[in-house]
Amino acid sequence: MALFARSCYRHRVIVVIAWLAVLVSVIGIERTVGSAYSETFSLPGTESARAQSLLASALPKQAGDSDTIVWHVRNGSINDPGVQARIKALLQKVAAAPSVAAVRSAYGPGGAAQISRDGRTAYATIAFTKLAQSIPKGDVRHVIDLVKGAGSSSLQVEIGGQAIEQVNQTPPSNSVAIGLVAAAIIILLAFGSLLGMVLPLLAAVVALGTATFTIDLFSHLISISTIAPTLAALIGLGVGIDYALFIITRHRDGLRSGLSPEDAAVRALNTAGRAVLFAGGTVCIALLGLLVLRLSFLDGLAYASVITVVLTMATALTLLPALLGFMGQRVLSRRERRRLTESGPQDGHTTGFWARWARFVSRRPVILSLAAIVVMLTLASPVLNLRLGLSDAGNDPASSTTRKAYDLLAAGFGPGSNGPLLLVAQVGTPADTAALGKLAQTLQRVPGVAAVVPFPSKPGAKVAVLEVIPTTAPQEVRTSDLIKHLRSTLIPAAEQGSGLRVLVGGATAIFDDFAAIISAKLPLFIGVIVGLGFLLLLIAFRSLLVPATAAVMNLLAAGASFGVIVAFFQWGWGSDRLGLGRPGPVEAFLPVIMLAVLFGLSMDYQVFLVSRMHEEWVHTHDNRHSVILGQATTGRVITAAAAIMISVFAAFVFGGQRVIAEFGIGLAAAVFLDAFVLRTVLVPSVMHLFGRANWWLPRAVDRRMPHLSVEPTEDAEETSPS
Repeated sequence: MALFARSCYRHRVIVVIAWLAVLVSVIGIERTVGSAYSETFSLPGTESARAQSLLASALPKQAGDSDTIVWHVRNGSINDPGVQARIKALLQKVAAAPSVAAVRSAYGPGGAAQISRDGRTAYATIAFTKLAQSIPKGDVRHVIDLVKGAGSSSLQVEIGGQAIEQVNQTPPSNSVAIGLVAAAIIILLAFGSLLGMVLPLLAAVVALGTATFTIDLFSHLISISTIAPTLAALIGLGVGIDYALFIITRHRDGLRSGLSPEDAAVRALNTAGRAVLFAGGTVCIALLGLLVLRLSFLDGLAYASVITVVLTMATALTLLPALLGFMGQRVLSRRERRRLTESGPQDGHTTGFWARWARFVSRRPVILSLAAIVVMLTLASPVLNLRLGLSDAGNDPASSTTRKAYDLLAAGFGPGSNGPLLLVAQVGTPADTAALGKLAQTLQRVPGVAAVVPFPSKPGAKVAVLEVIPTTAPQEVRTSDLIKHLRSTLIPAAEQGSGLRVLVGGATAIFDDFAAIISAKLPLFIGVIVGLGFLLLLIAFRSLLVPATAAVMNLLAAGASFGVIVAFFQWGWGSDRLGLGRPGPVEAFLPVIMLAVLFGLSMDYQVFLVSRMHEEWVHTHDNRHSVILGQATTGRVITAAAAIMISVFAAFVFGGQRVIAEFGIGLAAAVFLDAFVLRTVLVPSVMHLFGRANWWLPRAVDRRMPHLSVEPTEDAEETSPS
């Protein structure tokens, strides 16, 4: 690493030009070929997937996405001639639009059920030819534009549904800028140097820009969701500034201790740079752990995030030392340079707040560790009520057409009309058809069912469809209970004694199945990433207690952050105030992605903290001294890096997307607790209590393990050739 760092430092012009060339190249290629994001979402083996497959093979025109146009008159009736003429003209244009298979109107045969009891609200169902994620966005926007032009002062026309919602979601473009400004202020306060502030931001921006356009290109090769660039930006901006900050801090320490700028940069890369490489690799492994779930939607998110993390590591280990070569001593503030000239080399790690705090922790490890555990367990307690699902359009911004359509349907027909269930039935004989009719009559009397509407079918058709409208909204727990009741009790009873086979499908059932799959596979996923993290730390620090402690701390941080999310979004303690909708379930895919990111970020802080302790332990074999010095030397940079991450993650809360806001709140809470409770209080307290046992490893295990040095001792570092 030392030779590599020195090469980047001495050939800094070439390194900077190379990075600029890479950035310009990927931008140029992306501008030529564009991107090809897709919302591939498959749940092989689930009942909703089988229902969708049966629909696609037997009734292709009914197998695509089903969205809704809602109209409401402020006065009069929707049957007024002027209203009818206006809406019929709109629906004719929509029916002729690309990707639209059919439109089922309230004014057509059997449309009476699509008119509210007061006669002021009605809806039409748009049957698209494909599922929402596969419909060209231009076709969906064309339909939206048609609807937008249909309203008047007395007639409100809105449109909702999965396809509409996906197109209307826009990435929070200002979040990156807000995060960068917040990061700049924090770094300037921490370093007191304008150039010290610019360098980590510059490295992070280059990495993020390169990653964003690279992900665009990779979307042609693998299926990547449209949410992936935003999520990758959230992760990359946080870890990119973090990694650069750790390296620059170590470089500044070297300058203050009297090293030349080149030797200080080499030492920084050979110590903190190794930790960056190790921590970044851990983040990538945690993210790639998503692949064990074998869900294509999550695979794309994992690949996009890994691309971003790899590029942030690459800029931190190559571009950053090159930039340091241009800055010389100016990375230090004027006061620090003046003090270095007047007083000579200094070691400020034995004085100051963090040195005093580290000594205080060493004197009160029992009380502090118990207090920290109580705080973490209290915050984690709401996670016992965690409910996974999909927040519906009722949580969209109040000004959006999807939210307005949702509210109109809920007011006119009940909340369940926003997420009907599709019962797809195989009917081979008249007896099967009779059994299905009996099931429809039974469902009319079932609590939780507002209406049952048979789809029109041709005589002799082998597949029939019943639309079941729940009394509750798609995201409500009672809707999930109804799906379970249908599958476990009502449908098996109807099938008994006949050849009838009925499957429960539709968007609401699909996401209910998705939540069930995630819940079932969550223990496996946690076991994989905890186990891999344990093995990596075991090899790095030659200890059993250090990786075991890290695993427990990571689980505490994850539990507490999920507790905050449950209270904020599921219980609604804060979501309404931020315009993120009413209380609802936590997005089904959020736990696995957040766990991957959190385990990676938590490992960052653990590696930077413990590697410094381990370095001192190798020198002195004095556990108390090593823990105190490790905490004193890393406390400031860990908390400053955490403050930056918190600012970056919090900036994404205000983009208007509930799912991104959930990530922002959860990650910000996790980083705050990790840095200011776990690594500042609990980890050092526990390591004081364990004493020399922190560094114990059975000799038989030690002999069989490969040797991996995260941070070499400074005595072993390469010095500048004379």
